[in-house]
Amino acid sequence: MSHAPAGSDDVEPAPGRQAPSIVRSSAVMAAGSLASRVLGLVRNTLTIAVVGLNLVPADAWNAANTLPNIFHLLIAGGVLNAVIVPQITKAMRHEDGGTVYINRLLTLAVTALAAVTLVLTLAAPLLVQVVVSSSWDGPSRGLATAFAVICLPQVFFYGVYTLFGQVLTAHNRFGMFMWAPALANVVAIAGLGWFLLTDAPLRSPVSDWTPMMIAVLAGSATLSIALQALVLIPSLRATGLRFRPVWGVRGSGLGSASRMAMWAFAAVAFGQLGYFVNSRVLTSATYEAQRIGVEGAGLTAYANAYLLFMLPHGLVTVSLVTALFTRLSHAAHDGDTRAVAGDLRRGMTMPAVVLIPATAISVLLAPFVLAAILPGTPRAATDASVGVLVTMMLGLVPYGWFFLVQRAYYAYEDGRTPFVLQVLVTLVAVTFTLIGSTRAPQDVATWVGIGQSLSNLTAAVLGLWLLQRRLGTLRLGRVVRQNTRLLLATLLATGLGWLVLDGLGRVVDTQTWFGAVIVTAFVALVVLAASLAIAARMRVREVTEMLAPLTRRLGRG
Repeated sequence: MSHAPAGSDDVEPAPGRQAPSIVRSSAVMAAGSLASRVLGLVRNTLTIAVVGLNLVPADAWNAANTLPNIFHLLIAGGVLNAVIVPQITKAMRHEDGGTVYINRLLTLAVTALAAVTLVLTLAAPLLVQVVVSSSWDGPSRGLATAFAVICLPQVFFYGVYTLFGQVLTAHNRFGMFMWAPALANVVAIAGLGWFLLTDAPLRSPVSDWTPMMIAVLAGSATLSIALQALVLIPSLRATGLRFRPVWGVRGSGLGSASRMAMWAFAAVAFGQLGYFVNSRVLTSATYEAQRIGVEGAGLTAYANAYLLFMLPHGLVTVSLVTALFTRLSHAAHDGDTRAVAGDLRRGMTMPAVVLIPATAISVLLAPFVLAAILPGTPRAATDASVGVLVTMMLGLVPYGWFFLVQRAYYAYEDGRTPFVLQVLVTLVAVTFTLIGSTRAPQDVATWVGIGQSLSNLTAAVLGLWLLQRRLGTLRLGRVVRQNTRLLLATLLATGLGWLVLDGLGRVVDTQTWFGAVIVTAFVALVVLAASLAIAARMRVREVTEMLAPLTRRLGRG
């Protein structure tokens, strides 16, 4: 293992003693995220088996089941994720350990969530008109509305899950927060299993969907999110918190939190306007492709690509940055810009060890990955989704940078800059979506993916530049050198993977599901192992540290 000389740009300023806690916390979260993501892939595979891929009922389901996620991001995800951890870490310095503040926050937030969820559920027909194409006929729109009425109560439980989870994060308790989604997926999988174990028709046209089928599919999805929230209560009690309703905001110290919340809400709201444009364009592409009898990638194909895109992001970046966020907040409150800069560099170098090879693997193996996770789906249908998956995966690393930059600004209780960056992201992404809407239905989703990748890259670079102006030099030279070495190592490994793929294609029928699984697993392992081995030879510190336990065992052997 190589060690940097004292005083070099490679030396991180954060105390070495703190690093293991970040590693352990990230590992706990990564394990929960991995279980959840794997179960999510199973859930997604079963969903495609039930509703189809490039079909109108599939888009109706995805549009309706995405509505709770949109409002979760608006009401809870963006606002609460931005506000709670920095505010609670500050309140925990009070004599009562922040108990009154947390109880007041929970009281007001849960009450608001309940009221908003009721209004949204009643407004389901209007919301469906916004997210699906105006070209849809009445029965198709009615199916989406029925799904939405049952799914929209998820907004309340998503919000409660985020509230409880952020309180746990502020107390450095990450385990159950990251494992709860795995339970949610198990419940949803059970609901999908009903379709497979009964005589319910699969991949049915709109006219064949019965009230029972609608209730089971949407009801099991909503039940899963409710359990995801409620399972956090024992962990919350283990922190010593005893919830007592505390009403009112005067003198509560929530003023700065409300200002942050407004900026975060505005940022997420602007981003969701972009999603509405995407949704209408993609559902129109599905409807048009089905009308003219071609395989086109629409909203469901995009959702599948997004699920694969989020697998490495959620497993690696979210786990690490969630653990770093509490540290960033403490360092920001203390005015320790050196520690903030060190954690920013750590948040850009550590995920890259996995994300850069994951990008190359996804681009090289996109057709086989899609065929492997969607058994029983015609190969023409999965091939139609390759373009959107490849273009999205090319933006995996910049998306992680943007995610980290947002958290850095939130640690400083700055909501205005993330809002400006989100406006930029949305405008760039929507521009490419509208360009795509003028193309053939087979190409629309690919243009959406291009817009997503370029918009996140643009916002991440601008955000880092503005952050450096605020904090002084971030010493990003080491990040650039490490990422460049990793990229070079991955390109060499990808060349080897291409040769292996070509060889396997001569002995394995890659058009079958089994062949796609074999190719995906074997070539992905070759590219990942070769990338890490070459990077270690190039003395990429994060790789040598990660491989140190293995090399020590091999040395003793």
